Amino acid sequence: MQPDGYFNYNGKLYKNEKSVISVSNRSFRYGDGCFETLKMLNGKICLHTMHLERLFVSLQQLHFNRPNYFITDSFQEQVLEVAKKNHHKKAARVRITIARGDGGLYDPENDFPNYVIQTWDLNSANNRLNENGLVVGIHTDARKINDAFSHIKSNNYLCYAMAAYWAKENKLNDALVLNAQGNVADTTIANVFIVQNGVIKTPALTEGCVGGIMRKYLLKCLREENIPVEETTISPDDILNASEVFFTNTIFGIKWVKEVNDVYYKTQTAPLLYEKFIAPLWNQ
Repeated sequence: MQPDGYFNYNGKLYKNEKSVISVSNRSFRYGDGCFETLKMLNGKICLHTMHLERLFVSLQQLHFNRPNYFITDSFQEQVLEVAKKNHHKKAARVRITIARGDGGLYDPENDFPNYVIQTWDLNSANNRLNENGLVVGIHTDARKINDAFSHIKSNNYLCYAMAAYWAKENKLNDALVLNAQGNVADTTIANVFIVQNGVIKTPALTEGCVGGIMRKYLLKCLREENIPVEETTISPDDILNASEVFFTNTIFGIKWVKEVNDVYYKTQTAPLLYEKFIAPLWNQ
């Protein structure tokens, strides 16, 4: 983040060096909150309706008050205002962070969703399918719990942070994160898809993966085109025996994987899906 940049806190713009939360903040203390990552291209938020719907559902499930302004045009205008103020006109990564505010574990001051809107410049490479396949490992130390809250993009991100440290230490592009049963949940920043016997498969939400927006969008597209797809359980062996592996998230759409734990893959499905379903999003 640029030191001379700006962010929005509860509707007001501040310079990045401004402190707006206290040491008693429940998100700082307990990870009590959630966030959304969005992609802005040419002044428009990609799949914005899906993002704001997910944010609204997350607020409800986390027992926040749900101000209606989160799903209004004026809130979207606040996002675009921050991007403009930071000179991110063509492409930006946007993060909306929600935190409950101050209080102890049993006595929050209130359930108001304090929000922070931040933007970062986005490299144009994120608007193309990756030329070089990702090199990935399977992380086994940190496990993602699969419960009623696991699909939320929670501010409690410890297992992903530790998996990301491990990936960096081992010079990997990303790490697969397992759930408590030892099956694949997702990666540190993306949802997982494999191709197995001609069927596209992805971990079901009950497996502990984040309910990714690009995941949701791609599943919708695949079903509308009657392309075989399953939300199911995927084991590490399924990954290693798949014919293809690729990841999805809001920022890059789809990235294909070249290698997992010294097993190599070719790519055929990912480029086709990218051109048919993802590239049109970036060109709207």
